Amino acid sequence: MGRYVLRRLLQMIPTLLAVAALIFLIFSVLPGSFAGTMTGGGRRALSPELVAQINAQFGLDKPLPVRFWDYLVRLVQFDLGTSFRTREPVIDLIAARIWPSLQLALAAMTLAVTVGIPLGFLAAMRPGSLLDSVTMIGAVSGLSMPQFWLGLLLMYVFALQLGWLPSFGYGDGQLRNLILPAIALGFAPMALLARTTRAGVLEVMSSDHIRTAMAKGDSSAQMVRWHVVRNAMVLIVTTLGLQIGSLLGQALVIEKLFSWPGLGSLMVDSVAIRDIPVVQGTILVIVLWFLVINVLVDLVYAAIDPRISLR
Repeated sequence: MGRYVLRRLLQMIPTLLAVAALIFLIFSVLPGSFAGTMTGGGRRALSPELVAQINAQFGLDKPLPVRFWDYLVRLVQFDLGTSFRTREPVIDLIAARIWPSLQLALAAMTLAVTVGIPLGFLAAMRPGSLLDSVTMIGAVSGLSMPQFWLGLLLMYVFALQLGWLPSFGYGDGQLRNLILPAIALGFAPMALLARTTRAGVLEVMSSDHIRTAMAKGDSSAQMVRWHVVRNAMVLIVTTLGLQIGSLLGQALVIEKLFSWPGLGSLMVDSVAIRDIPVVQGTILVIVLWFLVINVLVDLVYAAIDPRISLR
């Protein structure tokens, strides 16, 4: 297992380098510059001399290959650069924002797992029932509902009308501030997990080994425990891993809507002012998170299904 994990970690390096190159090239050809944002979008034009001075200060006057090489050299040294706006190391800015993002992601996935998986399982055990119909209608609605619309609806009902919860802000990490953004972010993964769990359990229930277990006289509890759950978990873990891996990226809209000080809001603010080092750093961290989650999912596969070997 140790060699497998080491090999997968080494395989991340070319992926991260390719992502870094793509990000660098995209932001190098996009119109606009950091010097332009300092002028208020062109309403207070700076002199060409001052623009050249600003570009020289941040190394933006160098040829593109030189800037890209310098960026790669810093990257392999775990140096994500310095923010154009605050002149702070990008890694420090990310470190200050990553814990709120992880809090939000953990709360959202806790909601999705504790509600979505049991609902999907119960719906599969009673196909065609009222519970099954209600669960599937809720799953389709949850997958179709835009996150920002659900967030606005939650803010209107629970913050504005009822006054139970704050509508925005971090509040020193208080639970009251976390509830609404966690529900808004976790509702779609919850719906997807419910639908996936139902499909996985129904597929297992229709397989030959389940009919054999029933013919042997196994009780419902034994059949569910030893045959249904473990076989359905492969599909559930796949969906769960994909959702956890992409959650930091999905949180971008929710973090801006609820003024949550996470990586998503940091990236949006940095894109608006063309703070390229911060944008590159946040995207790389999100990609790294996704790759690490994929490795963990593969390890879980091997733990729940002995037919899967790590080589």
